[in-house]
Amino acid sequence: MASTSITEQPALAQLQDAPSAAQLQARDERLRRRESLLRIVVPIAIVAGLLALWEVLVRVNNVPHYIIPAPSLIFTTLIDNWDTLSSALWFTVKLTLLALAAAIVGGVLLAIAFALFKWVEIGLFPIAVILQVTPIIAIAPLILIYVSSTTAALLLCAWIVAFFPILSNTVIGLKSADSNLRDLFQLYKASPWQTFRYLLAPSALPYFMAGLKIAGGLSLVGAVVAEFTAGTAGRETGLASRILESSFRTEIPMMFAALLLVSLLGIVIFIVFAALSRMVLGHWHESEMRRER
Repeated sequence: MASTSITEQPALAQLQDAPSAAQLQARDERLRRRESLLRIVVPIAIVAGLLALWEVLVRVNNVPHYIIPAPSLIFTTLIDNWDTLSSALWFTVKLTLLALAAAIVGGVLLAIAFALFKWVEIGLFPIAVILQVTPIIAIAPLILIYVSSTTAALLLCAWIVAFFPILSNTVIGLKSADSNLRDLFQLYKASPWQTFRYLLAPSALPYFMAGLKIAGGLSLVGAVVAEFTAGTAGRETGLASRILESSFRTEIPMMFAALLLVSLLGIVIFIVFAALSRMVLGHWHESEMRRER
């Protein structure tokens, strides 16, 4: 009995020293906050360091502003011309979001038709591939000729670029549902709507979110490229027109300011859709679930 009590004492001491569930949860929360903070601080620090290096190199070497402007001059130009650039930014935002919304609606509906009707996929999927592999800069002039409204033509160009990632990823997701679960749904005589709602849609959602993050950036690229091709000018134009006008006038700081807004808009779109994906998939899908490190 004495020997048994001696061997049990260290085990009891270890159990008493073991952290409680509340302490483990608090530690996990601290680790999550630390990781989230690092994800924000580290990129900002790297970008700030690169901008500082850019500023120093331009000032030390006395590089003329019409070759490479300093970041401080770019920010000053952005503030001084904010009225013009803000209206152009809003036009680009509207064009990008409208094209993305149309791509989501068209891509998802066509993907559902592909998944449910084989003959629809056989007939239309090659056309979607042709639209994807054809450079938008090559067909944009034709679209601008045949479509009377310039805004509608720009919207169509941006839609073509953003459409295929939504379609392709959603089709793959709908087809990736477990075959055993399909058989189970058939065994219990589930209706096509029940099969789609409870099996196909959850299976396709991670793929759709991945395609959405890709299509968000591509819709912006399509809008900018289409406007470059159109060469439009005037009040109701986007950031690409501001870049073209600045290049014609050799206003390089203005070009960099407009380009900065395009880049920031693309970053915001990606961050929004990445957060949306984490919110939708974070509780159940492996691609977005947080893991212990």
